[in-house]
Amino acid sequence: MNQNHPQLPELFKGIALFTPGGDLIYCIDPNKQGRWHLDLCAGLQEMLGLSEPPHFLVPCYTATIDKWLDPRTQELRISAEAYPLVVRHQALLNAVFGIDNLVWQVAPWQEGLCDSIVLATYREQFPQLWEENDLVVKFERNGLINYFHSTNDDSRLLPPESQGYVLRLFVSNYSVATERILQNLYKLLEESLNCPYTLKVIDVFKHPEQAEADQVSATPTLVKVWPKPIKRIVGEIEDMNKILRLLLPPDA
Repeated sequence: MNQNHPQLPELFKGIALFTPGGDLIYCIDPNKQGRWHLDLCAGLQEMLGLSEPPHFLVPCYTATIDKWLDPRTQELRISAEAYPLVVRHQALLNAVFGIDNLVWQVAPWQEGLCDSIVLATYREQFPQLWEENDLVVKFERNGLINYFHSTNDDSRLLPPESQGYVLRLFVSNYSVATERILQNLYKLLEESLNCPYTLKVIDVFKHPEQAEADQVSATPTLVKVWPKPIKRIVGEIEDMNKILRLLLPPDA
């Protein structure tokens, strides 16, 4: 396991909240305090313009990871648990939490809480939660939420330059190779950028219209949408120096 992921504390609790459509908002708490699930629900409300926080997603669409020190042996331990509805996303969870090839335990099913028929009753009130936006968002308690909405004309929604970077990674299906690319990108971005960023993963088979709009004809392709000018790297996502040149101004 990669126990020294840059910019992640050695000991932390990570909490992830998914939507039925597959979007992810997560947080990393080195102090292991606070009611993060409520904050993540509020974050989803802000991101997607919901009428109220979608508390019904907890615990059914949640996953938690805990890196802790065994008081008896003083060895670093990792425990990770995901509910059945999101356990299929464990490759993505490993990428955002900086853990290699961790097998997540399946949390006990909550009878009466996680019934698919019951959850479906919320779809009319919260249709945005069932949309596939491919959002991966890191939530910060200071109120900063880095996010990006995908629309047919999303230029209006680009954040001002002071809010950081908007990046899109175009892939062909989600695979082990995709996970490796994500891990490398997260490592580089956390180490090198001193400002907020949003990294959106787009499957060209699910969203061919987005690939066409961004003039993507091959995968993987990394596109820096903001700040201007738009730049891209095709097929050489392993070259960290090239990615840095894409992101940073020449005099950085």
